[in-house]
Amino acid sequence: MTIRATRLLRLLDDLRGRRRAVRGAQLAEKLGISLRTLYRDIDALRGQGADIIGDPGVGYQLRPGFMLPPMMFSVEELEAMVLGTRWVASHADPGLAAAAGNALERITSVLPEQLRLQVETSGLFAPDWSPVEPEPWLPTLRRAIREGHALRMQYQDAAGRASERVIWPFAMAFLADVRLLAAWCEKRNDFRHFRADRVVNLEDTGRPYPEPRHQLLQRWRQQLVRLPAR
Repeated sequence: MTIRATRLLRLLDDLRGRRRAVRGAQLAEKLGISLRTLYRDIDALRGQGADIIGDPGVGYQLRPGFMLPPMMFSVEELEAMVLGTRWVASHADPGLAAAAGNALERITSVLPEQLRLQVETSGLFAPDWSPVEPEPWLPTLRRAIREGHALRMQYQDAAGRASERVIWPFAMAFLADVRLLAAWCEKRNDFRHFRADRVVNLEDTGRPYPEPRHQLLQRWRQQLVRLPAR
């Protein structure tokens, strides 16, 4: 990546993190460039599709929705994406694995030749040495988390005890050999964690749960912080 491309990327990152317009002089000082160079960089980003509003003396702001051109990723960022998509392909359900592969192909297809070659010949891999067949309800779990739907679940714990409960799923962790689900359990009126491989049956009720997912995540994290060390 050239020095100018790196600078444009930094400028985009700075604008993306701001909710209000920022004056050109402030941006130029942070980037260590002149105002004239900043104005040229703003014009260059606009030419690549960035919806930057504002003018000299007024300030600049990046409107939401701009997708960063793939050619502006650094080599390390591309390596991280390659490794991440390969990990997903070997640990997630087929639907998510296919989506990861498609996303990487879409990015690779518009990369400059040199970067594309580095992606296609990457030596970073994420093999699964002890493959575990993904649970058939992973797509249902992911969709329920995304849409905020309550699920009716039949579950069997480590001791073999069966139970039926309604849960509000809001997070799932993909570990090397198991998938863990975090949810609010209506039966226990509290947060609970479940292993996807112990789910016996799962049904999407189609009913949105009453609390926004981000609030559930926040309360769950706060509860984890308060738990005593073991």
